[in-house]
Amino acid sequence: METKETNGVNETKESKKSEGFKIRPLHIFAIIALVLIAGVFYMAINNAAAPVVSAGDTINVSYTGTFANGTVFDTNVGKQPLQFTVGTGQLIKGFDEGVVGMHLNEEKTITIPANEAYGEVNPALFVQVPTNAFKNQTMQVGMIVGRTANGQQEQGVVSAVNASVVTVNFNPPLAGHTLIFTIKVLSIHKG
Repeated sequence: METKETNGVNETKESKKSEGFKIRPLHIFAIIALVLIAGVFYMAINNAAAPVVSAGDTINVSYTGTFANGTVFDTNVGKQPLQFTVGTGQLIKGFDEGVVGMHLNEEKTITIPANEAYGEVNPALFVQVPTNAFKNQTMQVGMIVGRTANGQQEQGVVSAVNASVVTVNFNPPLAGHTLIFTIKVLSIHKG
């Protein structure tokens, strides 16, 4: 080892090399902690700035509706967004309530039981109509028929046919089903 004297102090080349900055595990931990804290603040600030859906807002959403078995019954993905004013009863209760609190561009899946969707199947809405009321039509299961009830047009599906009676189901087609919707908020216009 080479030793040299400077101002009355003996130094070695080796000791000069060790005077530089050394990265120690504590330094790495401190850097990681700072990055994590900065990330948390960044996320908090950006989420706080994003609009949140509340009652009275008019929003546009994309959605896919499925039954519990995964069968898709409706979707508007890739089509025109669904626009509605939250909390006005324009949509089924579970959907209307399910979007409250969502942020812009947030996507979530909600499960809506039958009683918050189209209700349970109502046996009183299975109507038996004499076959001769359909005149010369040959009625088949699955056909759509209409009627006027309480001044409103209603559609029903023929569910059974025999020689004298046609049974028509006037329940909403989705009655009795738990519905699962994947919803994405595309725009929020504060109300």
